[in-house]
Amino acid sequence: MGWNVNTDYEVILTDKAQTQVLEILDYIFFKLENPQATRSVEQDMRETIKRLSCIADNLKLCDDPKLQDLGYRTIHLKRHNYFMLYKIVDKQVFVTGIYHDLQDYENILK
Repeated sequence: MGWNVNTDYEVILTDKAQTQVLEILDYIFFKLENPQATRSVEQDMRETIKRLSCIADNLKLCDDPKLQDLGYRTIHLKRHNYFMLYKIVDKQVFVTGIYHDLQDYENILK
């Protein structure tokens, strides 16, 4: 059994996810006027993407049956109340959305 199995994925943020990142960071920076929190959330997002590149297939499928049938999974940021919705295709991970834990993302996607 080899310990150094190559399980890395290429993580790709869709246009929608990239827009959501900017909206989240802009909201924290401009609306909440908190540059320090903005940097912290951005760093947490970057670390989550890095983690996702290694563990994408180890996380469970979404609880929602429709999203589960489509192969969607989530990964939570470690230090903030956000998560990324993603789907694995071959060795690529497509992050299709970034949501706050309190958002009803399942109904947003319907």
